[in-house]
Amino acid sequence: MFQIETISAKMLDYYVERSDAVIIDLRDPVSYFEKKQDQRYRFPKDKILILYCDRGGASMQAARSLARAGCRTRSVIGGFAAYRGRNLVSG
Repeated sequence: MFQIETISAKMLDYYVERSDAVIIDLRDPVSYFEKKQDQRYRFPKDKILILYCDRGGASMQAARSLARAGCRTRSVIGGFAAYRGRNLVSG
Protein backbone atom coordinates (compact mmCIF):
# COMPACT_ATOMS: atom_id res chain seq x y z
CA MET A 1 0.00 0.00 0.00
CA PHE A 2 1.20 3.51 -0.83
CA GLN A 3 2.06 5.83 2.04
CA ILE A 4 0.07 9.02 1.43
CA GLU A 5 1.20 12.29 2.90
CA THR A 6 -1.60 14.03 4.77
CA ILE A 7 -2.01 17.67 5.69
CA SER A 8 -4.28 19.40 8.16
CA ALA A 9 -7.25 21.37 6.88
CA LYS A 10 -5.49 24.49 8.17
CA MET A 11 -2.68 23.86 5.65
CA LEU A 12 -5.05 24.35 2.67
CA ASP A 13 -4.43 28.09 2.89
CA TYR A 14 -0.70 27.47 2.45
CA TYR A 15 -1.28 25.73 -0.90
CA VAL A 16 -3.90 28.14 -2.36
CA GLU A 17 -1.44 30.63 -3.80
CA ARG A 18 1.28 28.16 -4.79
CA SER A 19 1.92 27.70 -8.49
CA ASP A 20 3.28 24.19 -7.93
CA ALA A 21 0.02 22.89 -6.43
CA VAL A 22 -3.49 22.10 -7.65
CA ILE A 23 -6.35 21.85 -5.14
CA ILE A 24 -8.98 19.31 -6.18
CA ASP A 25 -12.46 19.32 -4.63
CA LEU A 26 -13.98 15.83 -4.55
CA ARG A 27 -17.28 16.87 -2.95
CA ASP A 28 -19.39 16.75 -6.12
CA PRO A 29 -22.50 14.55 -6.09
CA VAL A 30 -21.16 12.30 -8.85
CA SER A 31 -18.62 9.78 -7.66
CA TYR A 32 -15.16 11.09 -8.53
CA PHE A 33 -13.72 7.64 -9.09
CA GLU A 34 -16.49 6.50 -11.42
CA LYS A 35 -16.02 9.62 -13.52
CA LYS A 36 -12.22 9.40 -13.38
CA GLN A 37 -12.22 5.78 -14.53
CA ASP A 38 -14.61 6.56 -17.39
CA GLN A 39 -12.98 9.76 -18.64
CA ARG A 40 -9.32 9.12 -17.77
CA TYR A 41 -8.46 12.57 -16.52
CA ARG A 42 -4.86 13.64 -16.98
CA PHE A 43 -3.44 15.23 -13.87
CA PRO A 44 -0.24 17.28 -13.98
CA LYS A 45 2.64 15.21 -12.63
CA ASP A 46 4.79 18.29 -12.12
CA LYS A 47 2.42 19.71 -9.47
CA ILE A 48 1.38 18.62 -6.00
CA LEU A 49 -2.25 17.50 -6.04
CA ILE A 50 -4.05 18.56 -2.86
CA LEU A 51 -7.20 16.47 -2.53
CA TYR A 52 -10.12 17.08 -0.20
CA CYS A 53 -13.66 15.81 0.18
CA ASP A 54 -16.34 16.15 2.86
CA ARG A 55 -14.61 14.17 5.60
CA GLY A 56 -11.31 12.83 4.21
CA GLY A 57 -12.03 9.24 3.15
CA ALA A 58 -12.62 9.80 -0.57
CA SER A 59 -9.62 12.13 -0.85
CA MET A 60 -7.37 9.52 0.75
CA GLN A 61 -8.59 6.89 -1.70
CA ALA A 62 -8.07 9.26 -4.65
CA ALA A 63 -4.61 10.23 -3.39
CA ARG A 64 -3.58 6.57 -3.28
CA SER A 65 -4.84 5.94 -6.80
CA LEU A 66 -3.10 9.01 -8.19
CA ALA A 67 0.13 8.23 -6.32
CA ARG A 68 0.17 4.81 -7.98
CA ALA A 69 -0.07 6.64 -11.31
CA GLY A 70 3.02 8.68 -10.44
CA CYS A 71 1.44 11.89 -9.12
CA ARG A 72 2.59 13.73 -6.00
CA THR A 73 -0.43 13.91 -3.70
CA ARG A 74 -1.59 15.22 -0.33
CA SER A 75 -4.89 14.34 1.34
CA VAL A 76 -6.60 16.73 3.77
CA ILE A 77 -7.31 15.09 7.13
CA GLY A 78 -10.94 15.59 8.12
CA GLY A 79 -11.83 17.01 4.71
CA PHE A 80 -13.70 20.22 4.15
CA ALA A 81 -15.67 19.70 7.36
CA ALA A 82 -12.46 20.45 9.28
CA TYR A 83 -11.52 23.57 7.27
CA ARG A 84 -11.83 26.93 9.03
CA GLY A 85 -9.29 28.91 7.02
CA ARG A 86 -9.28 32.35 5.47
CA ASN A 87 -10.65 31.14 2.13
CA LEU A 88 -13.91 29.85 3.59
CA VAL A 89 -16.92 31.34 1.80
CA SER A 90 -20.22 31.25 3.65
CA GLY A 91 -23.33 30.58 1.63
